[in-house]
Amino acid sequence: MHSFGYRANALLTFSITVLALICAMASFSDNFNSPSPSSHVQVLNINWFQKSTQGNDEVSMTFNISANLQSLFTWNTKQVFVFLAAEYETPKNFLNQVQSDHCPCHS
Repeated sequence: MHSFGYRANALLTFSITVLALICAMASFSDNFNSPSPSSHVQVLNINWFQKSTQGNDEVSMTFNISANLQSLFTWNTKQVFVFLAAEYETPKNFLNQVQSDHCPCHS
C-alpha cells in the first residue's frame, strides 16, 4: 500500500497539472477575441471660446458621447481608459489636436 506522502504528492501533482491546463486554455481563448468598440460623438453646444495671450485657444463645449465598449471587456480585463481626441485644420495650422482627460470605465 502507498504511504501518505506518496498519495499527497500524487494529488498535488494532479492538481497542479489540471490548474496549468485550465490556465493554458484561458490564455489560448483570448486569441479568438476580436474587439469591435463603436462610438458616436455629437457637439451639442459651444459654451465659450477665447484666445489666450500665449497664442493658445480655449473652448468649453458640451458633447453627447455614446460608446459601446462591451467587446473590450474579457475575462482578464477589469478597466479600460477612454479619452476624446479631436483633430482639425485651420488656414494657419495644418494640424491642430485637442485631447480630453481620460476617464476609467469599469466592468
